[in-house]
Amino acid sequence: MSTPPSLISSPPSWAHCGHGADPANDQVGCPGVSLPGHAACLAHVSETDRGAYLAALTPGGDIDHRGTPFTEPLLHALLQALRDPATGQPSIGTAAFDEATFTGTAKFDKVTLGQARFRLATFTGHAGFGGVKLAGIAGFGEATFTSTAFFGGATFGGDAWFGGATFGGHAWFGGATFGGNAGFGEATFNGTAGFGRVTFTGTAGFTRATFTGHAGFGEATFTSTAEFGEARFVGDAGFGRTAFSGYTWFGGATVGGTAEFGGAIFATISLFGPLVCGETVDVSGALFEAPVTMEVAAQRLSCARTRWESTATLRLRYATVDLSDAVLSSPLAVIALPALFSTSAGTALDEGALGAHDVGVRVASLRGVDAAYLVLTGTDLSTCLFSGAFHLDQLRLEGHCEFAPAPSGIHWRHKIWPYRWTRRRTLAEEHHWRALAADNPAPPRGWHAGPHHPDPGLAPGLEDVAATYRQLRKAFEDGKNEPGAADFYYGEMEMRRHDRAGVPAGERGLLWAYWLISGYGLRASRALACLGVAMAVTVVALMLWGLPTNTPKPHSVGSLTGSTIALTTDSPEPVLVGSMFQRLTARRAESATRVVVNSVVFRFSGQNLTTNGTFIEMASRIFEPVLLVLAILAVRSRVKR
Repeated sequence: MSTPPSLISSPPSWAHCGHGADPANDQVGCPGVSLPGHAACLAHVSETDRGAYLAALTPGGDIDHRGTPFTEPLLHALLQALRDPATGQPSIGTAAFDEATFTGTAKFDKVTLGQARFRLATFTGHAGFGGVKLAGIAGFGEATFTSTAFFGGATFGGDAWFGGATFGGHAWFGGATFGGNAGFGEATFNGTAGFGRVTFTGTAGFTRATFTGHAGFGEATFTSTAEFGEARFVGDAGFGRTAFSGYTWFGGATVGGTAEFGGAIFATISLFGPLVCGETVDVSGALFEAPVTMEVAAQRLSCARTRWESTATLRLRYATVDLSDAVLSSPLAVIALPALFSTSAGTALDEGALGAHDVGVRVASLRGVDAAYLVLTGTDLSTCLFSGAFHLDQLRLEGHCEFAPAPSGIHWRHKIWPYRWTRRRTLAEEHHWRALAADNPAPPRGWHAGPHHPDPGLAPGLEDVAATYRQLRKAFEDGKNEPGAADFYYGEMEMRRHDRAGVPAGERGLLWAYWLISGYGLRASRALACLGVAMAVTVVALMLWGLPTNTPKPHSVGSLTGSTIALTTDSPEPVLVGSMFQRLTARRAESATRVVVNSVVFRFSGQNLTTNGTFIEMASRIFEPVLLVLAILAVRSRVKR
């Protein structure tokens, strides 16, 4: 049988074959352990001696072939000699293959072993361990698998060590069972790493492991410790429907693609991360049974239908968070973290996978969430969908939470009428509704269209948006944020003013007037402008119809009877004469202004007025003080704390 050349350049610790040694180029030669009673290894003994050795083997016996170079036929002959007649499969006690080299396919499928030692072994072809049964320790530390390594359905009864191993091709462990500890620390997976439906009974250690291809742990079970600290996933990491029953650690791990934890169960995890993900961390449908702090830097964090059975704190960077239909049984805080995450060694975690993305945290949706347990700190809510959430009036907003602004600048209605939108905080749902109107300007200077634009059936109705504004206004008021509450009161009134189906026409008319004269009592400038216009109109009206031309003088008429004088005083009606032009004088303007100013502050001017002037003054004393009060209230709503 031909044998591959030696890959060992230094003498091994055992008595070795030395076949092919060359004093000039290779002083070691073949590193294979010598067979008992022979000077050569199994690969280099004579055919007669090899046959005698193989014939003497019994199923379940121990074998030692450390450093031996195996070809496919040689390995097949060895395993055939160890085949158990009762099971039809090879059975080995302790198999020592440390530093051995396997050329071609290495088929250990369905072999039963007591212990297996493959430390520093090299597999140049397919390595097949499918269905293998290992009762004791399995040592593959620093082994090299150049091609596919298949351990599907394998059973590891004791500890399994793959620390520092290199998997050049795909590594399949699907359906395997690890009864003891499983150590993959600092291993390198250059192809797909398949651990789907694997059961880890002991500690599963993947600390500082490197996965350059897809890493799949879907439906795996970790009944004890699961260590992925500082692991590096160049592509996607799949942990969908995985069960983590013991201590779980992902501190310092990085994922270049998507980290999938959908439907996973975390029984005791207390700290998830810090984890850096170049794309999405998906914990949709996952269950967190214990209090947990999640530290994630990712483009997106999907928590749709996630169940939080205890308190949770999400400390995030960069992420857009989707909390749709999340189930909160205890308080949940979403916090935008400005500082970098740190590794266990205290160094800043590398966030290079996220490039130049905005470090801020955005909330995409709270639909279906009971917001009574929710706290948002320093998050961007400009695109957040609130419709369908419960108890929004109990939502707590801490720090600076940003909402979408109304469009800025001057716009033109029908290209002839200029107008501008009032500056205020708005909800994304209002943007989506207004974007459906044909006369609104297009983004980016207008209202932003919703995800289902332009289908009006999928956009929230005015009544729903008004209710959302009303609940959030209550949340702002409870948080002593009066300016925020004022903006949301304005939004609620806007929705009611435009709601033709749910608000009667008379009420909408009052709302239109309320909006026009004072911005719902929230725009001091508008109320003061209306007050100025009303006072100017009143002054002109008094000059034209309210002030008499001359102040009438009282006339007394009396009679003397004996020593008694009886007088009767008559005050003539004020008379207004002259043309309209003659009435517009500076003196009359001064008198009219005095009357109007006194009317605004509820004082009587003492000025004689015509009958029309009396009614004009009465209207002024009713309407203009109201405008002044609205202006004062508008200022108060902006400065009150």
